Amino acid sequence: MATKSVDRGPGKEKMKLKSLLLRYYPPGIMLEYEKSGELKTKSIDLLNLSSSTDVNALVEEIQKAEPLITASRSDQVKLLIQRLQDKLRQHSNHKFYLFKVLRAHILPLTNVALNKSGSCFITGSYDRTCKVWDTASGEELHTLEGHRNVVYAIAFNNPYGDKIATGSFDKTCKLWSAETGKCYHTFRGHTAEIVCLSFNPQSTLVATGSMDTTAKLWDIQNGEEVFTLTGHSAEIISLSFNTSGNRIITGSFDHTVAVWEADTGRKVYTLIGHCAEISSALFNWDCSLILTGSMDKTCMLWDATNGKCVATLTGHDDEILDSCFDYTGKLIATASADGTARVFSAATRKCITKLEGHEGEISKISFNPQGNHLLTGSADKTARIWDAQTGQCLQILEGHTDEIFSCAFNYKGNIIITGSKDNTCRIWR
Repeated sequence: MATKSVDRGPGKEKMKLKSLLLRYYPPGIMLEYEKSGELKTKSIDLLNLSSSTDVNALVEEIQKAEPLITASRSDQVKLLIQRLQDKLRQHSNHKFYLFKVLRAHILPLTNVALNKSGSCFITGSYDRTCKVWDTASGEELHTLEGHRNVVYAIAFNNPYGDKIATGSFDKTCKLWSAETGKCYHTFRGHTAEIVCLSFNPQSTLVATGSMDTTAKLWDIQNGEEVFTLTGHSAEIISLSFNTSGNRIITGSFDHTVAVWEADTGRKVYTLIGHCAEISSALFNWDCSLILTGSMDKTCMLWDATNGKCVATLTGHDDEILDSCFDYTGKLIATASADGTARVFSAATRKCITKLEGHEGEISKISFNPQGNHLLTGSADKTARIWDAQTGQCLQILEGHTDEIFSCAFNYKGNIIITGSKDNTCRIWR
């Protein structure tokens, strides 16, 4: 198919579209284009796409807004949107079965994390190591050794999945090759335990949050510290980047959440309103909203442009232990120590449904990528799958002999991994 150069008027660089790629979750089209000899990417987000959307009208709208999509590309874009609509129609009603039980470490597990495809996952432990596992075979691929204390926070640099970061009670963070298990860098500088960490979406930075009340940003290439984010007065226990990677959010035991510029380290604003420790803090996909959960039994929703609180989500009788958005940012889920979870509409801020059935606190909650199901992990030793609209329990994943502290879907939503205080990980598929 011919690609035309797009001239954006005098003084603007010429841009040439190279390829169009599908992104299923959340629905969108990725554009790869060349600008003054450099290959760049941008995305067209189609968060409101439904199976009944008028494709022709949508393509026209896209062409008006995006000069790279010329008339010669309209048929191709139509086909891509139809494929996204087909995907939306296949609402996954996958039944999960226990595939493998892994006795991962001798000492207790701290966290588990999947790479994007779900082909590998990692486990952190009190035994001072992180292990890399092959999901399909349950084989151990690597043991990442070198920390001198508990390995607590672990992450893949998704979507790439070729690097792993480990944060430890030894006050350091290490960067590893997921393929070879080789340690690239040890990031030193925190004066207390590292308890949370995150890669930026571009995989150029790692951010670490510590009991020393600071967060630090580290350069993946040269292993140097880029910035220290100072301003909290108690430990930072939650930290994440927004989708574009230009903002970082930190949640602290000082009852506040701070938003920072990733490229300058400057604090943009502090979200003040909770009256107890923060348990989670994150952006929605389009970076318009921030969701914070707290031990004060509420979640708060904030306008990400000005830092103002737009809603307080109430109804739980005990601490909020986890909260999340679905991929499109239309739904919010909250998990509480009261043993229930709730689903709220991000638009109306009203509770849509309550998830009742667990017999212990719920410490983890997440949507499947399709957004129609929720996964919860509980102190009652079970994980459960729920219908996100009706609140009906669809499946109980039983077998762990102690509380579940970690559970996650892979990107396709067809693999689940659970981690428990019984020292095992279970793979369900």
